[in-house]
Amino acid sequence: MSHTVTAVVIDDANPFEFAVAAEVFGIDRPEIPGWDYAFTLAAPGRRVRLAGAGVLHTGADLDAVVGADTVVVPSGEAGRANDPDVVAAVAAAHARGSRIISFCTGAFLLAEAGLLDGRRATTHWKHSEEFRRRFPRVRLDPNVLFVDEGDVMTSAGTAAGIDLALHVVRHDLGAEAARVVARRMVVPPHRDGGQAQFIDGAPEARIRPDGLAGVLEWAQGRLDDDLTVATLAAHANMSERTFARRFKEATGTTPFRWLLTQRLQRAQELLETSDLDVDHVAFRAGFGTAANLREHFRRELRTTPSAYRRCFADTRRATA
Repeated sequence: MSHTVTAVVIDDANPFEFAVAAEVFGIDRPEIPGWDYAFTLAAPGRRVRLAGAGVLHTGADLDAVVGADTVVVPSGEAGRANDPDVVAAVAAAHARGSRIISFCTGAFLLAEAGLLDGRRATTHWKHSEEFRRRFPRVRLDPNVLFVDEGDVMTSAGTAAGIDLALHVVRHDLGAEAARVVARRMVVPPHRDGGQAQFIDGAPEARIRPDGLAGVLEWAQGRLDDDLTVATLAAHANMSERTFARRFKEATGTTPFRWLLTQRLQRAQELLETSDLDVDHVAFRAGFGTAANLREHFRRELRTTPSAYRRCFADTRRATA
C-alpha cells in the first residue's frame, strides 16, 4: 500500500517550496527498492494564489490533508495568523497519526496547530524573533537546517526544505535511496553546518547621536589587535561598567558579543574573498590561532573554516 504524502498549499505560497516536496516525493523512482510514495497537492477549495506566479489549481482539497500519511506544509504566514481551516486540517491529521513536516515559515502554522509546544523546532532565521514572541513554549533553534522530532519535523529557510526531504527519504528507505534522489537533483545528500552560516550576525547598531559610533568604527579597524572590553572602555573614556551599560543600550548586545560577531564576519569575508590560509585568516580576524578560529566557527556557525570556504568562496575570483 502506498505511503501518501500531501503538501498543503496556502495563499501566497512560495512555489519553490512545494516544488521541493513534489520533486522528492512526487516522481516515480522504480530504481529505488521500496519506493512507494503517492504525492498530491491540496489547498482550500483546490485553488490558491501563488507568490508572484498566478493561481494554482490543486488535485485535492483539505480532506486529503487529514487522510495523508505524511503532510508537508511548505510555507506559512509569519506576520499574521494562518487560515484556520488549514490549521485545523493539519492538527486533525496529526491527531490521527500523520507525520507532519514544515519547510521554512511553515513552522508558524505547525505552532498555531499546537504541534510544537515543548518541542525543538526551527524556521527561517529572519523570522526567528517573531516566532519566539508568538510561540514562547516552542524551543526554537534558528541555527540548524532542520529538526527531527519524530512525528513532527521542521526545516529552516527555503533550500533547507531539500535537506529535510532527503532526511525523510533516508529515514524511510535508507541512505542509498537518499543518495540516489540527491544525485538526480544535483544536490549534496547531506550538508555540513547549519543555518547560522547564513544569518546576518551583526546586530544593527541603534546608535544615538551622542552614542558610541566612533568607538565601533575605531574597533572595526583594529580587529587584529588584542581588543578587550577594557580597551574599548578606555578608548571611550568610560569605566568598564558604564561602557558596558551604554554599549548594550546603543547596540542591543554586549561588547564581548559584538567583538566576536565582528571578528567572525571578518573571517567569513576573508575566507570568501582571499586565498589566505586559515592561520592568516585567524590572525587577521583577531582570533590569534587557527585552533581558536575553528572552535568559534564550530560553536557559533556549526561548521569549519574550510567547509565554509568551500561553500562560499568567490568563484569569480577562483576562476579568474
